[in-house]
Amino acid sequence: MSTSQTGLPRALWTLMVGNFVIGTGVMVVPGTLNDISHSLGVSIPQAGQLITAAAILMGLGAPLFASLVAGWDRRRLLAASLVWYGVLTAACALAPNYAALLPLRVLAVIAPAVFTPQAAASVGLLVGPAQRGRAITFVFLGWSVASVMGMPLSAWISGELGWRWAFGLVALMAFASGAWVWREVPDGIKPAALSREAWGRTVGSAPLMTAVGVTLLSAFGQFTLFSYFAPYFAQTLGAGGAMLSLMFLWFGVFGLAGNVAVTRFIDRIGAPNAVLITLGTMVLSLLLWPLGRHGFWAQAFVLIPWALGCFSCNSAQQARLVHISPELASATVALNTSAMYGGQALGAALGGVMIAQGRMLDLHQVGLVVLLAAMAVSVWAARLHTGSPSK
Repeated sequence: MSTSQTGLPRALWTLMVGNFVIGTGVMVVPGTLNDISHSLGVSIPQAGQLITAAAILMGLGAPLFASLVAGWDRRRLLAASLVWYGVLTAACALAPNYAALLPLRVLAVIAPAVFTPQAAASVGLLVGPAQRGRAITFVFLGWSVASVMGMPLSAWISGELGWRWAFGLVALMAFASGAWVWREVPDGIKPAALSREAWGRTVGSAPLMTAVGVTLLSAFGQFTLFSYFAPYFAQTLGAGGAMLSLMFLWFGVFGLAGNVAVTRFIDRIGAPNAVLITLGTMVLSLLLWPLGRHGFWAQAFVLIPWALGCFSCNSAQQARLVHISPELASATVALNTSAMYGGQALGAALGGVMIAQGRMLDLHQVGLVVLLAAMAVSVWAARLHTGSPSK
């Protein structure tokens, strides 16, 4: 297997870039929400249902597909999922109306439900044990890069050319990424199938399931507001496509910095402490949130703590779950992914209901309460693990 200058197999680069494409495609709707609403003649809450419906499918699909595709060769599975993403995202770009767009979007996000957890589960068969932690972090880096490049680019393209062009770009990237996966990932990569006994041990573990609950609450609290950044900034700051793109780029840069920092220090401070710190930074942003209405730079600085904790929190959560039970990592990757998307669905749905009631400016209050609950559950999960007989 060929290696890059980083010392990691080149196949891992294809998985990292695949996650970048997947992440960009998942975040393309929040970045283009204003234009989708305007061009298709639907309300912001109705357009937000694209986020909710897709997140429900991804949340339910991640553990389900983990069992259904257990025997598939990962080269074929991962390449096919990206091609599927490309075809369905292109179909979304050509959708004549909202009624056609919604089911096409739901079908498209089958790919994220498959690619991200299955790419992570394949890492252990591509590198040795000594490189495994670094390799998993590297593959998940694609999502952070998507926040820096993908979401701002989508918002800018939407503002300049329209949301359909942003979707079209994601489709082209998916086709190119699928071809690269096919070229670089070797044949015969087949992680061991998860048995019913393994799933039973995972679901029956109080420390594991409580920790997964932290991911659910974290995503729920964030996406109540994050899903509607575009209309929120348009209402409070008069933000158009260029300003939105800059705001998302700012958020993404600090999001990547936070992820890099947590990756560097997590072994020193411990995963539970890293989770608590990242949740705390997001809580700080939401406490200060009303100050952001005073202008672009005020909002940008209020966003910094949230960005630092946003992506790094989920990375720390995954490390935490693997540390609790390394032998069940494949199951916990799928469940953690499911919880993340489930929280997105809950947050986007609740945020849409509140906006429909004219409560756009109250979204941060709900997010604050839910994230404080996530911190409390995180402390509880740490105590459960400390007291677990399997520790």
